[in-house]
Amino acid sequence: MTVLLAALGAAIGAPLRYLTDTFVGRATGSALPWGTLTVNAAACLLLGAVTALTLPAWASALVATGVLGGLSTYSAFGYETFALLRAGRRLLALANAAVSIAVGLAALTAGLAAGAAFTG
Repeated sequence: MTVLLAALGAAIGAPLRYLTDTFVGRATGSALPWGTLTVNAAACLLLGAVTALTLPAWASALVATGVLGGLSTYSAFGYETFALLRAGRRLLALANAAVSIAVGLAALTAGLAAGAAFTG
């Protein structure tokens, strides 16, 4: 049953990732992959909050593993950073990697704090 909940969550998170990435990418029109940064930061923020809430195992499988795992995308981050390197845009690739890691950690920390504040 846990696997099915994770799959159901992923079926929600993956389309959200696609739609968000596409929308943000079109809105910015930038060489930097802002859509991937946006979905990864959102997933980190929400994962921090969900972790602080200590959900039951079934809910964690649905939300943390499924929805947020489907929403975030490390593979796209890696590919897009590599594509910038391959295109000779080393500074942009470095900036993408540094900003993605820093924003992800900051968002996770903020989510943990928000979740902890909510639970008292």
